[in-house]
Amino acid sequence: MWFLPGPADEEPDDLAPGPRAVPRETAVLDDWRKAEAGHAAKLARVAGRLAALDERLKRSPEGWRHRLALIEAANLSWFAGDHIGLDRLALWISLRLSGVQDDAAALARVGWAVRRLTGGPGPEMGLSAFLDRRDPKNLDDEVEPFADRASDWLDLVAQAADLHPIARACMGFHLWSLAGLGQHGEQMEAAVTATRIAASEGRGAIFAPLAMGGAGGLRAGGSPTDRLARWLDGMETACLTAMRHLDDIEAWAARAEAAMVPLSGKTPPALRAALTEWPLVSAPMAEALTGASRTAVQRNLAWMEASGLIREMTGQGRYRMWRVAN
Repeated sequence: MWFLPGPADEEPDDLAPGPRAVPRETAVLDDWRKAEAGHAAKLARVAGRLAALDERLKRSPEGWRHRLALIEAANLSWFAGDHIGLDRLALWISLRLSGVQDDAAALARVGWAVRRLTGGPGPEMGLSAFLDRRDPKNLDDEVEPFADRASDWLDLVAQAADLHPIARACMGFHLWSLAGLGQHGEQMEAAVTATRIAASEGRGAIFAPLAMGGAGGLRAGGSPTDRLARWLDGMETACLTAMRHLDDIEAWAARAEAAMVPLSGKTPPALRAALTEWPLVSAPMAEALTGASRTAVQRNLAWMEASGLIREMTGQGRYRMWRVAN
């Protein structure tokens, strides 16, 4: 691959003609294989954590995957420097509402992340389509087409098929910029792509959480062994965070269902479902998500808040948002 560092000393090519591995690719892949072997025990433990999360999500309501995707995307946004919080993200995804101070490009990036973390074909099926990136029609002849750069990166990741998906994802993440795939927002794209690769063998989890436990696993620097160690630590923390979050939301859903038995109509269960699917909910959001009237939504939100089921988070008289109260 053109983007990989070349050997320190060029050796004369005395080999007979024929297909053979490119030395740079072989050396890079061997480094990551050694890193994986050196962290075999930790990798097995993290793979077990991810498998447990996958099994949990496989038997959970669809909305729980959406909830985790929103949390992960918001955390990745902070890691990438866009700083889109859950409140702004929820309003943007649900109602396409943005504030005067909001960066439209940042909202577009985090919106893309949510879409990719909630479903659709993975990056292995075509990186250009996954990233929603195309070359301009007036591309300079001296500039390598993005499709070619994406293909080179995918080819290298495919050559590492013997690596565990978690380790392969880590390798791909750290080779992203070298492959010339970087642009503003590259960290978000690289991280989302890697989380999908790491969970590619799952049936319930669409992505492997990385950022919701802190972004330490995404930090660059050091050898492949060092990078994989941080990656595994970060993913383990994120998986545990996700599981605790699901425990909390499951307990809340059961408590809310029991408490809301006296309430009649379709709005209470619909509102309860919306609050489990979205980390933060405003009255206009709830109205759009449940199909209920503004009056019914406000009445039920007030009842739930008075009953200790939800908590208002803004402290404002207008533009209020609620979250479940565990």
